[in-house]
Formats: sequence, C-alpha cells, structure tokens
Amino acid sequence: MKPQSYDIDRVGILGAGPFGVALGSMLAKGGRPVTIWSTTESIVESINGEHTCDRLPGHELPAGLVASADLEEVTSKARFLVLAVSSESAYDRLHKLGNVADTSHIAVHAIGALAPERDRRITELIAEETPILRSGVIAGPSMAADIAAGRTTSLVCASEFDEVTHESRRLLSVPSKMRLYRSRDVVGAELASALSGAYTIAVGLADGLEVGIGIRAVLITRAISEMTLLGTALGGAAKTFSGLAGLGNLLVRSAVESDRISPSYRLGRELVKGKATVQGEGTRAAIAALRLARGQNLSLPILEMIVSVMSGEVTAQEASVQIFETVTEEE
Repeated sequence: MKPQSYDIDRVGILGAGPFGVALGSMLAKGGRPVTIWSTTESIVESINGEHTCDRLPGHELPAGLVASADLEEVTSKARFLVLAVSSESAYDRLHKLGNVADTSHIAVHAIGALAPERDRRITELIAEETPILRSGVIAGPSMAADIAAGRTTSLVCASEFDEVTHESRRLLSVPSKMRLYRSRDVVGAELASALSGAYTIAVGLADGLEVGIGIRAVLITRAISEMTLLGTALGGAAKTFSGLAGLGNLLVRSAVESDRISPSYRLGRELVKGKATVQGEGTRAAIAALRLARGQNLSLPILEMIVSVMSGEVTAQEASVQIFETVTEEE
C-alpha cells in the first residue's frame, strides 16, 4: 500500500475493550480526534449513535469519539495507532492490520504484551505481521476505570524510536489527566506489563487466604525479584521492573477498591474459593512466562505456584504454605 495523507493529530484505537474505549474517551474529551475500530457492529452503532459502550458501562462517551468496523477506513485517517486488543486476539488483528497499514504508520500496543502459544512479544508480532517499521508499547499503572473517571494517571511509552515516544507523548498526554514517560527498554516494558498481570493473581490469592499485610508486602517484593530475574535474562533492564511498567502496574492491579479490581486480582480471590479458572491476560501471561523461564533454566517459585493452582495441581490452601515459605526464605 502506498503511503497516504493522514490526519497527524488523529489517534486510531484498534479494539473497543474497556481500556481502548476509556483511553479514546479521555483523548476525545481533551480535544483529540479519535477513531475506534471494532469488529462488533452493535458496539460501533452504540458508540456513534448513543455515545455509550457496554464494555465501559456507566460512562457517557464524548461526541468526538467515533467508531468504525472498517479497519482500512481507520488506518487511512490515522497515522498513529494504538493496539488495544487482548493477547489472545493480537495475532489475528495484526494479520488484518498488515493488509491495510503501510510503512508510514506508527503503532504502540497497550494490552497483552505476550502472545499466547507463540510466547512472542507484541512488538515482535507487529514487525512480523505488518509493514509498520516504528512501534512501541505503552504500559503502567492506569486502569480503565481511572481513565474513564477522569482521575490523574500515567503511563510509560517504551520504544527504540524517538519518533514513537515523541508522538505518543504528543498525542496521548492530556494535561492534568494523563502523563507519559519515555523509555528505550521495549523488552523490559513489555515483559513487565505482562508479568505484573500474572503476579497480580498471586496477590489476589494471598489476600483471599488472608495471609496478612506483612506477608502480602513481602510477596510483592519477591514477585518483583522474580520478574526482574526473568526479564533481565530475556534482555530487559532491571530498573524497568521496579518502575511504572512493573511495580507500579502490579500495585494498581492489586488494588481492592470495588471500581478498580482487575480481572487477575479477582481470579486470585476466586481460586481460593475453588472456582473454575477464567482465561484472561494474567493467566495467559503466567503460562507463557513459565515456559520462557524454563527455557532459561530459571526457578521462579511464585510463578510456578500460580500456574499450579490455576491448573488444579494444588489447591489454593496448599499453595498458602508455599507462599509463606517462598516469601520468608530470603530477602
């Protein structure tokens, strides 16, 4: 496809999940032209006609936020694209994007940093499945509920290309609502984002078992240690895992406020009750990360415990002993 003439101020958001809709709403309220792509016609009609979306209930969307089911239409208007789809559907969506994008597009992804079954980072898939040359990741302690409610929040944009981080800050920053920080550690930011979701399950599990706030705190510090061990083995920088994409992300996802409870944290609590596991970003990240860890011959006890409980190999109660031994063994 030949490069086209784009609206350089428009943001194209690929995916109408809670995060994508919340981000689009915030940007549109800040005066930024935004087009959301969704494959579900009813969602497109609801956003355009009623200014609502059942993926983000209770929030009226601004008139400046428009939706389309035509991916080519979205990419023909917006040069800057935010991939806001689950890791499970990322490969399929990127394959479709590859048919309509060109080398002048810029893309950052915001959800599902590890593609399941392939154990590939999403920026790797962008390079493999699309002609897009400049990509990056946005990650950090920003929940859809906070963004939609207009609470002040922040993200980090990681890319090896200065133009990606510059355009991300220019287009996604909204004064007093959203601040973006820059990083060149793409590998670290992607892994930290994915792993924070996986380890959030462990925090939910610990809270459900009522291990106490002291053990909870040590569990989080040990989780960051494990994340850093795996992340640096795969090429990430250690400091990234103690920053916004890692520790910041984990702390926010582990929040217990009713309007901020993340699916991964909720899953951890439900595992204590013996409920069936629900596939989500945290579960997919945990399984993929464990395969990567074993490929590096690394022993990550907390991650192994998470996967064991999800697979039914051990109960949450049996895992509580392992949690205690893991987090009190050493500092």
